[in-house]
Amino acid sequence: MSNYIVGDIQGCFDELKLLLKQVKFNQGSDVLWVAGDLVARGPKSLDTLMFIKSLGDSVKVVLGNHDLHLLGVFLGVHPPKKKDKTIAILESCECNQLMEWLRHQPLLAEHDEFVVCHAGITPQWSLSKARSCASEVEAILKSNQWPWLIENMYDNQPSRWCDDLKGIERYRYIINAFTRMRFCFHDGSLDMECKRPPIEMDQSTLKPWFELKDRKKLKKTILFGHWAALEGYKGKRVIGLDTGCVWGGNLTMIRWEDRKFFTQPNILLKA
Repeated sequence: MSNYIVGDIQGCFDELKLLLKQVKFNQGSDVLWVAGDLVARGPKSLDTLMFIKSLGDSVKVVLGNHDLHLLGVFLGVHPPKKKDKTIAILESCECNQLMEWLRHQPLLAEHDEFVVCHAGITPQWSLSKARSCASEVEAILKSNQWPWLIENMYDNQPSRWCDDLKGIERYRYIINAFTRMRFCFHDGSLDMECKRPPIEMDQSTLKPWFELKDRKKLKKTILFGHWAALEGYKGKRVIGLDTGCVWGGNLTMIRWEDRKFFTQPNILLKA
C-alpha cells in the first residue's frame, strides 16, 4: 500500500490520469490524497470531480478555495465565471450529488505521519487547535446551515487569529487560513493580496506562513497546495505541491513512503 499526495488538479483531468498511470496507482490498495482545488481553470473539472468521487475509500480530499467557491456559485451567491470552466458541472445531471459530496469533504486530512490541507496551517495553531478549528467549519458544512456559511465567507477579515473570535468571523478566519493563506505579516496576521513568489518580495514586511519565526511547529509534516508561484516547496516538515499545472506547469505528486516525487506536464500547453 502506498500513499500518494497530489497538488492542485484544477480540472486538469488528463494530466491526473497520466500521473496515476505513471505511478501505477492501485485503487484496491493505494490511497490518493488531494490537496484541494479539484476544480476551476482547467478544461475538465466535471470529469475530475466525478472521477475523484468514484474512488470512494481510496481517496482523501481536502477543500480548496476554488472548491468552496464552486459551492457558492451553485447556491447563486456569485455568477459562474467563464474562466473557471465549471459551467459543465452546474449543468450536469450529477450536479446536486456532486455538490452534496463536495460539502462533506474536510479542510484538514490526517495520516499518522502527515497532514494535508490546501493552503497551510496558520502560524498560531498547534495541530490540536488546527484539528478543532477545521472540525468547527466542517460540522457546519455538513449541516443545514451550510448555505449561510458559504454566503458569508467572502471577506478578508478578520486577518489575525484570536481564540475569542466567534460566529462568522471565527469561521471566516478558519476558512481563509486553510484555503487562501500565503504570506503573513510578522505579527502572524494573514495577507490576502500578494500571490508572488517569496524570492521577489522584500520580506521585511511579509513572510511565507511557514517561515514565520514564531510559527508553532507540528510533529507531522504539512503537505499543501494553493501557491503555484512557489513552483513547489520542500522544507523541514513542510511540502508544497502546487506546481501550476493549470498555468502550463506540472501536476506534482509525492509518494509518501519513499518521498519520491512524480510530475506530469500540462499536455495541452506543453505539446
